[in-house]
Amino acid sequence: MSALACALAAHAQTAPAPAKVAVIQFQLAVTQTNEFQRDYADLQKKYDPKRAELESLNKQIDSMTKELQAQASTLSQAQQQARAQAIQEKQRQAQRTQQDDQSDYQADIQDLINNLAQKVGAELQTYARDHGYTVVLDASQQQQQAPEVLYWNPTTDITKAVVDAYNTKSGIPAPPPPAPKPTANQKPGAH
Repeated sequence: MSALACALAAHAQTAPAPAKVAVIQFQLAVTQTNEFQRDYADLQKKYDPKRAELESLNKQIDSMTKELQAQASTLSQAQQQARAQAIQEKQRQAQRTQQDDQSDYQADIQDLINNLAQKVGAELQTYARDHGYTVVLDASQQQQQAPEVLYWNPTTDITKAVVDAYNTKSGIPAPPPPAPKPTANQKPGAH
């Protein structure tokens, strides 16, 4: 009997520990951090003047188009063509502005996500190691070449725990909730 006990004890020492698996929605975790929320709000503010400029250009185009339509019968052919060309130039300007702003915005948002993903990834590794996970699967929308998670028990999802751990470590407070919008029955200024 003692030989069997020794053999079982030796086997127990060499047998691998059972795998402890967790699931994270990594993209969601990155975008739910207080740091992302704060930096995203700052990014929106950065582009507000550009959006206002584009809105102004579009209003000018609308105004110029309506004016041309209203005065078409009283303008000469040359005047109509000149105004139509001015409208087209404004439209090209608006399109260039929109494309440039969209390109800049996409680059800024990608930089924001990439920088924060590195930080959250480091926190994920620490969290997984500290909690004894051997495997952490990303349940975010999968790439075509990556394996797809077909089933996962929500109790294995550590997304919120990693976000909370990151927020605690970063020291960045949660952004204030947005102000409630008035309902249809509520008059502005009335409470």
